[in-house]
Amino acid sequence: MSEDGLEEEWSLPPEYEIEIGAEPLDRPARNSVGGRPYFDDDQEWPHCFCGERMTLFFQLDLPEDVRYFGGEHLSVFHCARHSATSEPVTADGRLVPRFWEAAQPPLMGSFWRVLLQRDPGIPEPDPEPAVRALPLSLRPFVDGHGPYEVHFKVGGTAAWAHEAAYYRCACGTDLAFVCQVPQDHDFEVHPGSPVQPDVFRDDTYRLFLGNEVYLLACPKRCDPAAVLPVNAH
Repeated sequence: MSEDGLEEEWSLPPEYEIEIGAEPLDRPARNSVGGRPYFDDDQEWPHCFCGERMTLFFQLDLPEDVRYFGGEHLSVFHCARHSATSEPVTADGRLVPRFWEAAQPPLMGSFWRVLLQRDPGIPEPDPEPAVRALPLSLRPFVDGHGPYEVHFKVGGTAAWAHEAAYYRCACGTDLAFVCQVPQDHDFEVHPGSPVQPDVFRDDTYRLFLGNEVYLLACPKRCDPAAVLPVNAH
């Protein structure tokens, strides 16, 4: 209820559709598929448990009005040598400490890393070598989108394909929705790039076997890597 006694209109939190441009990037960009990643001073390019440097799939600056995480920089990495689903590891009703490094059965370690950083500085000198660098742009959702339509988006609420999933961070905070990647979303790669296992094409990569991906993060920001990818199997 507002101060003048009128009932305020209820509205969903702001959400933005992510659009991928067609023209290859020839310069650093904070909103990009592939490209040159931006890191905070104490962050390094993530490595898979196998020792290989992870592939940068996409990165973007979250709009200021995105709930909990507005103004932060989201980066999504996944090892090109492994294709599997994300398997959240919990104990006593919470994700295990440093869950982003936990083994992902049947694999011996984690093959993905998602970062939410507050103030990444200059871009890395070397670009992501496999995924083609393309620009990303964000536009607010327009009226007419149904609540369960699946889009590549940030903010708002998750459009769960099946039953909604809820997780509590190791720090005790309930995770909140950040971003959603649709099922079978392809990321183009350069000719000659290593072929990702268990995908249908040699010229694209997919996140988590092409399953729908929901990124849930710790609103307390207990660690930049406290972001959990959840898959709809």
